[in-house]
Order: sequence, then C-alpha cells, then structure tokens
Amino acid sequence: MTSYMINNLVLSLAIFSIGIIGFLVKRNAIAILMAIELMLNAANLAFVTFAYSFASVDGTILVLFVITVATAEAAVGLAIFIRIYRSRGTIDVDKMTTLHG
Repeated sequence: MTSYMINNLVLSLAIFSIGIIGFLVKRNAIAILMAIELMLNAANLAFVTFAYSFASVDGTILVLFVITVATAEAAVGLAIFIRIYRSRGTIDVDKMTTLHG
C-alpha cells in the first residue's frame, strides 16, 4: 500500500468517526442529517481511493450511486423535517415521540 492510499484511508476513517460521533451526540435532526452525509462522504473517499489504487472504475461508479442516494436522502429528509417543524414547532429528536400530527 502506498502512502497516498494510507493517508486517504486514515482521513476517511477520521471523517467517518466524526460522522458517527455527530450522529450519536446531536439532538437536532438537521445536524443528524449532516452527520450521515459525512459518513457517506467518508465512504466515497474510501471507494475512490481503492478504485485509484487498483486502477478500476468500479469504485468511481459506486461513488456516483452513493452521491445519488445521499442527494435523495437529504431532499426527502429535509422535506419531512420541514413538515414536522410546521406542525410541532421543533425538530428536536427527543421531542418526536409519535409520527402522527
């Protein structure tokens, strides 16, 4: 393994760890969505690193699918949170105990 690959994988691990910590600690739903996006971007960095190291395009194609899913997740998640905020006045995940309005 080259130093390029090791550096990128360590960076990917650090970003993924920050995302996990943010997901577990934060109470705001928007911050939780951002933590999930961090984890997806860390996975993308690892995919691209492996694709570059092994001279394959498979990792790059997988990154495009992950970006598409992350975009859809963000759009649907934000739409749900806007609806919840309009009906309850908060998006604090501790106060969301039921899904009905």
